[in-house]
Amino acid sequence: MNRRHFLKSLGAPALAGLTGAGLFSTLSTSNAASGDDYRALVCVFLTGGNDGHNSLLAVDGAYSDYSKARANLALAKDSLIALNGSSAGHSFGLAPSLAPLAPLYNNKRLAWIANAGPLIVPATGQQVIDHAVAIPSFLMSHSDQQAMQQGWGGDADGSGWSGRALEHMPSSLINQLNAVTMGANRTLVLGRNAGVSFMDPNGARYWGRADLATPQSYWSQALNNMARWQFNNDYEAEYARTFGASVSEATLLTQVMMKAKAPTADFAGDELAKKLRSLASSMPVFKAMGFRRQIFLVEWGGFDTHYDQRGSGPNTQDTQLAIVGKAVAAFDQANIASGLDLNVTTLMMSDFGRTLRPVSGAGTDHAWGNHWFVLGGAVAGGQVIGQFPSLILGGADDADPGRGGRMVPSTSTDQVGATVMQWMGLPAGQLNTVFPNLINFSKKDLGFLRG
Repeated sequence: MNRRHFLKSLGAPALAGLTGAGLFSTLSTSNAASGDDYRALVCVFLTGGNDGHNSLLAVDGAYSDYSKARANLALAKDSLIALNGSSAGHSFGLAPSLAPLAPLYNNKRLAWIANAGPLIVPATGQQVIDHAVAIPSFLMSHSDQQAMQQGWGGDADGSGWSGRALEHMPSSLINQLNAVTMGANRTLVLGRNAGVSFMDPNGARYWGRADLATPQSYWSQALNNMARWQFNNDYEAEYARTFGASVSEATLLTQVMMKAKAPTADFAGDELAKKLRSLASSMPVFKAMGFRRQIFLVEWGGFDTHYDQRGSGPNTQDTQLAIVGKAVAAFDQANIASGLDLNVTTLMMSDFGRTLRPVSGAGTDHAWGNHWFVLGGAVAGGQVIGQFPSLILGGADDADPGRGGRMVPSTSTDQVGATVMQWMGLPAGQLNTVFPNLINFSKKDLGFLRG
């Protein structure tokens, strides 16, 4: 049987530029260490641009500014889920769809990060309007801003901030499957020199007739042998290397998932819940195997709500936030139950915020600054980090000459990333290498993570 027919009979999964070393007989976590030194960052990236103005709301005097600017999109004040205490100069409430997150905030496991986004230097709305400061390129473009939030600098270097950070961490923290994506995009976890692993929530056990759970079977041995082929031609050699790495990682993930136990939490059956459920069951196994640092990129959603943003339809923000709230709360519950309370931090991000002023069609347009949340046992929760924006159209934080309510961020993505990656183990001396614009900001650590 020639190679082409053999590959066809296997029905092998498409390769995605994965990296790894070794195959069935050489799987190893040689750089891993036993013990409790396991830390994982899970980035839940809400694609399309989630509307932060209708996620986290001020319920004090600023609510009147919000309701005046939002018109038909404003959430009724008496529908909001109250959050304990006050911070960032305000009292806050959550959108009803995010009700499962309120107890996590009130129990100080979850913090919100107000008005965050990509910045080159600190800026005010008027400075942006006057072109008095440098601002990031390609603002309000979905694909570009997804990449920029994840660390792309707008140039030929396509790496992301967590991928770069992993390359500058002590080698003792590095292991197989450091940088993992659960979807097609990978910017956040892509390094300058290192590749990215792909993790399918359904597993990668079967490659056609080859069952990676039974490495001694005929078809698995055939796959193993094919993955070791050597070629003189550079293109064929690179294909063989990538193919072999893919088989290696798929085998490792198969072993992990076979050892994984169903998480103790009420996960729904939607796509986001399935991804987080898979992580919740797999991470205890990674920890038990001696893995030390892992970063997972989980993208989900269709938050580009130009019309019909409110309501019970499947694509409204209200419906999608309800899915997020339930899935994230279940994920946190599962991590606590499995003993990973202090080991896992979940960070929610999105392309950009939405305009404070609605557009025709009962929706919102692309904007800039946005509200994110961070969750886990290591989080200094129960507070809103940073400066909450003025909710006045044309006010101090509005960078839109048309007074549409496009808020210039007061906290930079680099500051958020630097805080998280220092918790993961990035030496302070490497911060400016990983986050080139961080040098322009006085705060290198926002203080929302302990230890």
